[in-house]
Amino acid sequence: MTAAAIGKVCFIGLGKMGWPMAARLVSAGFDVAPVDAIAGRADAFASAHGSRLFSSAEEAAAASHAVITIVPTSKEVSEALYSIRQALKPGTIVIEMSSGAPSVTQKLAAELAEAGVEMIDAPVSGGVARAETGDLAIMAGGDAAAIERVHPLLSAMGSTIVRVGGVGAGQAMKALNNLVSAGGFLIGIEALVIGQRFGLDPALMVDVLNASSGCNNSTQRKFKQFVLSRKFDSGFSLDLMAKDLGIALEIANETASTVPFASLCRELWAGALKVLGPGQDHTALAKFSELLAASELRSEKAANEPVGACG
Repeated sequence: MTAAAIGKVCFIGLGKMGWPMAARLVSAGFDVAPVDAIAGRADAFASAHGSRLFSSAEEAAAASHAVITIVPTSKEVSEALYSIRQALKPGTIVIEMSSGAPSVTQKLAAELAEAGVEMIDAPVSGGVARAETGDLAIMAGGDAAAIERVHPLLSAMGSTIVRVGGVGAGQAMKALNNLVSAGGFLIGIEALVIGQRFGLDPALMVDVLNASSGCNNSTQRKFKQFVLSRKFDSGFSLDLMAKDLGIALEIANETASTVPFASLCRELWAGALKVLGPGQDHTALAKFSELLAASELRSEKAANEPVGACG
């Protein structure tokens, strides 16, 4: 299916991830109608990318065959979809790309189905850099035929698209992916703190970890670049990571899973958010670990250097 066959796309949410994702759709030839709750942001996108600006979200949705939502939480998703529900035509497909709560998404999908509107969830991983290059990993949940129908849209934004199950499964997978990522970051930072207090250089430790079995995404792409550099500006917030870990633990509770390490991980990230306050980058968790250990990680060797595959 071509961009022309899909028709106009109403894109709701032009934040750090949404803006470059919507821009990738424009570059791929899709007719994008930008919508954002922040005044002026949709206007700015339309001006920058030559998109048609509608007077309201309802008008943009009524003119579209597909609606994409990527906003902070399921609360904002619900509000956005309730505001445009009457404007959605039967046959429209909603692609929910936020890192939301699976149970809420399943409820919304059931309600939309009554009006002849199909919904899939397709949260992403990869951060702003990969959103800009269209190289995101997309975890899709929903009917296989529906996902195939919008594959051209998804492939314009991501290079890896995996259907992981029914509606809500994508968001469950995203929350669990972030649980693993958060655990790897936390234990890695604590290892660097221990090593520095022993006398090891943290940057040298990162090099060794990346060549050894302790390698993970954080050792490769976060520790030198955002922690040891003291930049703390990866582009993904501490607030959102804590929210995603909460979703992962909700899924654990719903499935009666006993997960002591996941519970502790979530509590530590929530504690960091409480101590450091809102608006911090998620890599600032290292400051919380440093506070607990009364040690600040420093290295003259820290640099934003390319890394290869884990050893």
